[in-house]
Amino acid sequence: MPNVVYPLDSSKKFTDQKYVGHNRWHPDIPANVTVRPGDTFRVHCREWFDGAIHNDDSADDVRDAPLSTVHVLSGPIAVEGAQPGDLLIVDILDVGPIPQEDSGPLAGQGWGYTGIFATQNGGGFLTEQFPDAYKVIWDFSGQTATSRHVPGVSFTGIVHPGLMGTAPSAELLARWNRREQALIDTDPDRVPPLALPPLPQDAILGTLEGAEYDRVAAEAARTAPPRENGGNQDIKNLTKGSRVFYPVFVDGAKLSMGDLHFSQGDGEITFCGAIEMGGFMDLHVDLIKGGMETYGVGENAIFMPGNVDPRYERWLAFSGTSVTLDDEQRYLDSHLSYQRACLHAIDYLTKFGYTPEQGYMILGAAPIEGRLSGVVDIPNSCSTVYLPTGIFDFDVTPSASGPARIDPGMGVPRSSF
Repeated sequence: MPNVVYPLDSSKKFTDQKYVGHNRWHPDIPANVTVRPGDTFRVHCREWFDGAIHNDDSADDVRDAPLSTVHVLSGPIAVEGAQPGDLLIVDILDVGPIPQEDSGPLAGQGWGYTGIFATQNGGGFLTEQFPDAYKVIWDFSGQTATSRHVPGVSFTGIVHPGLMGTAPSAELLARWNRREQALIDTDPDRVPPLALPPLPQDAILGTLEGAEYDRVAAEAARTAPPRENGGNQDIKNLTKGSRVFYPVFVDGAKLSMGDLHFSQGDGEITFCGAIEMGGFMDLHVDLIKGGMETYGVGENAIFMPGNVDPRYERWLAFSGTSVTLDDEQRYLDSHLSYQRACLHAIDYLTKFGYTPEQGYMILGAAPIEGRLSGVVDIPNSCSTVYLPTGIFDFDVTPSASGPARIDPGMGVPRSSF
């Protein structure tokens, strides 16, 4: 096993660990540890809500999830010799759940969860159709996930970090805050909001204290969206065997990671849509000096996907176009067309006995493929959702005999009101 440079005790909260990480982006958050180019090492990661979600049959914890606390990230980890303009090479050698023998009933120790956030607490991709909070618990057996809340489904997880990236420079951070605030100002009372501005409440900033903590907390960017530094990209194929080339904006690069997922469909459409868990990552790092200019990478990471994806032979694909549910035409709106493709798939699954919420959770957690299939034929964008038929214990393809119906079981837990 590689040397554990960032250990976490599963019985302790994030802020009680030997190394206290962070849940905001800022260049002045000090690095906890330093590694060298060529090093291989292990990093432990907490589940993104630090244990706030429980393995039970109530969604009240998802309804009340403390969004101001996320994501709890391991890091920053400084890479010796890294300078602005370099490319940081990060190889994901291995990634997996918290080992079962570790103490504490945490997500990752044989189980994980998927949630639909209430509209008032961030919402999701289909928040207009699913405005309330729901939760699904998934059990892990080796690489396979099953759920008491979604019967008739099992699939191989594509384990990956939802979030990994380097620290922004002061100039880049200022750009983030400026442009996101300008977006918020176009509709400041929108629910859910258009973006998340800096929020000192619940900010975790490593070892910073006093006046320096207050200054950084007022400036630091939330970790929810992906940005030029990588961040919360939620790319399901960024898994074991992947190589990522991150732009370096500050001395030491200051690499951080977290938000591990046992599995996820393209888009992580319920927002808490992957199977969330805590776990570990084995990494190898190196540098390409001056690589940003040499390769024209600019300000966004590039990566080579891993090769451990499950192999499905048959798929059922659902399409959607940029027309709203009330028949309003939109011009090449790929966001809308992907929503319509997802809703098409959910409606189809209800014909087999699933509730709409169960269908939504399947699309968020299972390894579906989402594609922009047509973006030039005015006025309609066309998006498609590819659902692997092999994840079901029964035939879900259309036939003359009609759909087989399953018992939806206990269904998906919904929050109380």
